[in-house]
Amino acid sequence: MKEMLTEGLIYLNINGEVRKTLVRPADTLLFALRERLGLTGAKPGCENGDCGACTVLVDGWPVKSCLMLAVEACDHEITTIEGLNNTPIQREFVEKFAFQCGYCTPGFIMNCQGLINIHPDASDEVINEWLQSNICRCTSYEEITAAVKSALNTVNNDPVS
Repeated sequence: MKEMLTEGLIYLNINGEVRKTLVRPADTLLFALRERLGLTGAKPGCENGDCGACTVLVDGWPVKSCLMLAVEACDHEITTIEGLNNTPIQREFVEKFAFQCGYCTPGFIMNCQGLINIHPDASDEVINEWLQSNICRCTSYEEITAAVKSALNTVNNDPVS
């Protein structure tokens, strides 16, 4: 009879710090972040990739952490909402009141930070398409779109941000 692997030690580069944790082969990155490492900014929502509440950045790209296995995240740079530090998109979400209950906000901010990283000159069409990967049931997307546009403007006019 084959011996089953129950847990193994992995190393994850999270928010610029290498962290080690035990995971099972089927544990998602979301589970490892929240339950093993105590980083609760990424939220469990649908847990099948539809809502975007669990979005984190992997090598600068937005990824739904409920769909990525923790072991797949090894050798990649992971950024969670806890790793952002007063970025233009965070400031603009507050300034434009782009949230209500706040549950989806970390996922939206991480997705929007990915947009800024990848498409710093995004058109309205690209912004609207990009925002479709996250769901907010409390507010309209008008404030979120305004926050993204303002953050993009800040980034494009202030190369130090």
